[in-house]
Amino acid sequence: MKIAVMGTGNVGQTLAGRLSGLGHEVMIGTRNAAETLARTTGDAYGGPPFFKWHEGNKQVKLGTFTEAAVFGEIVINATQGVNTINALDMAGEANLNGKVLIDISNPLDFSGGMPPTLIPGLCNTNSLGEEIQKTFPGVKVVKALNTMWCGLMVNPSMISGGNHSVFICGNDPEAKAKVSGLLKQFGWKTENMLDLGDITGARGTEMVLPLWLRIMGGFGNPAFNFNMVR
Repeated sequence: MKIAVMGTGNVGQTLAGRLSGLGHEVMIGTRNAAETLARTTGDAYGGPPFFKWHEGNKQVKLGTFTEAAVFGEIVINATQGVNTINALDMAGEANLNGKVLIDISNPLDFSGGMPPTLIPGLCNTNSLGEEIQKTFPGVKVVKALNTMWCGLMVNPSMISGGNHSVFICGNDPEAKAKVSGLLKQFGWKTENMLDLGDITGARGTEMVLPLWLRIMGGFGNPAFNFNMVR
C-alpha cells in the first residue's frame, strides 16, 4: 500500500520507517523537500537532523505535502497540531478527498513554555480531529495513536507484552476498520483497540495529553501507556 506520512519529525520518521519495514511504499511530506534535506540542526528533542535519518532510509521517498497527498492511498498526519490545518491546506483538499487520514497529532500550545497547554478553541467542545474533519469534509478522518510515545505506536510489545490500550474514533466505520488493520500490522491486539465512536471522541483522547506529559515528566521516560481494565 502507498502511505503518505505528513511531517518529518521524530514521530513521522518512526512511523515511516516502520511502515516501510512492513513492505509499504512510503513518502514523507514536508513544506520544502530541498530545505528539509539541507537542514543541519537537530530537532527540539535532541534528535539528529532529518538528512541523517534519511541517509539510512533511502527507500522512503521525500516530497512536498502536495506530492505526498497525491502519492498516498492512506495519509497519516504527524505534523505539529498548531500547524496541521495549514499543512493539509498545502497538501490540497482535492488530493485528500475520499482518502483515510489517520490523525495522530495533538493541539499542543508551547508558546508559554513547558509543559504545553492545549490550544484554546481545540479542546473541551472541539478537537483537532474534529477541526480537520470540518475543514476537509470529504476526508475520512480517524483519530488514533495520539495518546502515547511514537516508539509504542509501532511496537506495542515493547511493554507489558503489548497488553495496553489504543483508542480509535471517527465517523466512517470502514475507515476505522482500515486503520485497525494497520494497527494489527504494528502488533496491536484486537482486544486492546477501543473504538470511542465518532470523531468527537478525539476531544477526550487529545485532552489526555496534559496528563500524559506530567506522567512522562515523573517517570523521566516515555515508554509507558494507559491500559483499560474492568
